[in-house]
Amino acid sequence: MAAKEIFAGMPWWVKWVAVPVIALVVFGSVIAAVVGFVIALLFKALLFVALVGGLIYVVRKFISGSSSSRADW
Repeated sequence: MAAKEIFAGMPWWVKWVAVPVIALVVFGSVIAAVVGFVIALLFKALLFVALVGGLIYVVRKFISGSSSSRADW
């Protein structure tokens, strides 16, 4: 049985309002968990990129600063 056959005699608001609301009520916690997981993953990836970038910046500054003192050795 196709979805068109199921909703054939129903008013428009059943298909476009009631069914999505019922889906949100039933699967709301699952949707929230998936969205929360994706946001946490993006935050961790952004934090990782920022930390690696900061590490590279500090190492380059240290190397360029210590290269002038190498002549003293």
